[in-house]
Amino acid sequence: MNKIFVFALVALGTTLSAQSIGNSPYAVFGLGDVKYNNDLNISAMGGISAAYISDFTNSFNFGNPAANFNLELTSLRGQVTNENSFYKSDYNNYSKTKHSNYLSNISVAVPLSSKVKFGLGYQPYSSKTYNILTTKNIGNEGNQQANFFKGEGTISTVEAALSYQVIPGLGLGLRTNFYFGKVSDIEEVTFKNAELINGYQTSNKVKSFNFTLGAAYQHKTSTDHKITAGATYQFGNGGTMESTYTNSTYFYTGENRQNVNIIDQNVSKSKNLIPQIFTAGIGYGRDARWFASAQVDYTKGRTINFLGNPFEYKDGYKISAGGWFIPNANDFRSYFSRVIYRYGAFYEKGGLNINGKDINGYGLSLGANFPIKPSINSFSSIDFAVEFGKKGTVQNNLVQQGFINFKIGFNFADRWFIKNLYN
Repeated sequence: MNKIFVFALVALGTTLSAQSIGNSPYAVFGLGDVKYNNDLNISAMGGISAAYISDFTNSFNFGNPAANFNLELTSLRGQVTNENSFYKSDYNNYSKTKHSNYLSNISVAVPLSSKVKFGLGYQPYSSKTYNILTTKNIGNEGNQQANFFKGEGTISTVEAALSYQVIPGLGLGLRTNFYFGKVSDIEEVTFKNAELINGYQTSNKVKSFNFTLGAAYQHKTSTDHKITAGATYQFGNGGTMESTYTNSTYFYTGENRQNVNIIDQNVSKSKNLIPQIFTAGIGYGRDARWFASAQVDYTKGRTINFLGNPFEYKDGYKISAGGWFIPNANDFRSYFSRVIYRYGAFYEKGGLNINGKDINGYGLSLGANFPIKPSINSFSSIDFAVEFGKKGTVQNNLVQQGFINFKIGFNFADRWFIKNLYN
C-alpha cells in the first residue's frame, strides 16, 4: 500500500528528530531501530558471541548464555553509546547528519559455583524517533495536501541468564528476556484551507517475554590452542503485545486535539513482533593470546500491523567475523602489552524490502579493554569500541545511512561475597 511506502519515497525532504535513542530512517517499520545485543566487547568483534568464551575470569556473555565457563569474579558493567548517522539520497541531493547519546547496557554477573554462573542485565531493545512532513499539489486550483508522519517510543528489556557446565568443555545455558514499553506511528493528512485533520495511528504496547537456549563446546589441544563451537536459538513470545489502530478526524488547539471523531478503531494482539533467531559460530585461538571467530545469524520473517495494514518482514541473515588479541598478558613492565585489542566486521541482509530493494548493511569495528590499574592483578577495566559502516541504498529514491558509533564502558570485577579465611 502506498501509505506504507511513502516514507521511503520522501524521507528526504524532512526533519528527523535526533535527541533520542536511535536515528535510523528505517525505524519507521515494526518496533523501530533494534539496539539489542549491543554489548561493547561483542560489538567490537563484529557481533560474534555464539562461540566466544572469554579466556579471562571477569566477563559474562549474554549473547550465548552457555559460553561462560571461565567466569570466576563478580562483574559489574555499564556502557553508554554515542551514535552519529549521516543520511544521503539521490532525491534532491538530500543529506543530513544526526546524533544521539544513551545508556546502552548495564549488567551484573555472579559465579554461583564452579559450574553455575548467573547474569542479570538491562538494555534498550528498540527505539522509534522520526518526524516527516511531505506536501504535494492536488488538481489545478492550487490546493495542497500535506502528510505528516511521526514515530516515537522505546522498548526496553531486562534479561536474566543462567549457565551450567555439564562436563569440562561443554556448557548449556538459558536466557529469558522481559520486554516492556510502547512505540507508536501516526500519519496525519490535511489539505490547504481545511481545518480538520485525518489521523491514522498504530500504537504497540509491549509486555512480553521470550527465551534463548544456548550450547557451547570448547576443545583444547595438547598445546595451548583451542577450538570452540556454539549455537543459540531465540524463541517464544509469551505475554501481551497489543496493537491499537485508530482512524479519526480532529483539529488542533495549540498541541491539543479537539473535537476528536473516531471513524474506525480496532485492537489486535500479536505474538510475532520479536523474531525467532538462530545463531551458530565457530572459533579458534590460543590461551590468553588471541582468538578469531566466524558466525551466522538467521532471522525468521514475520508479518506485523503498520498503520492498519499488514507489513511483511522477510527472512534475514547476518554474517560476522572478529576476535581479539593481547600482546602479553603477563608483561607487568608494559601496560599496553596487557591491553586486549578487538576487531570485527559484518554483513547483514535485513528483513526489510522497500520499493523492490533489500535494506542491507555492513560495517567494521574496533575496540580495546584497558586495565584500570597498571598491574597484572587488575581485573577491572575501562572499555572502548567504535563501529562504522553503511545501511540502505540511494537507489529507487531511498535513503542510505552511514554511521559511526562510539561506545565507552566500565567493568568492575572482584571476588564478592567470599569470606576471607585469614585477616
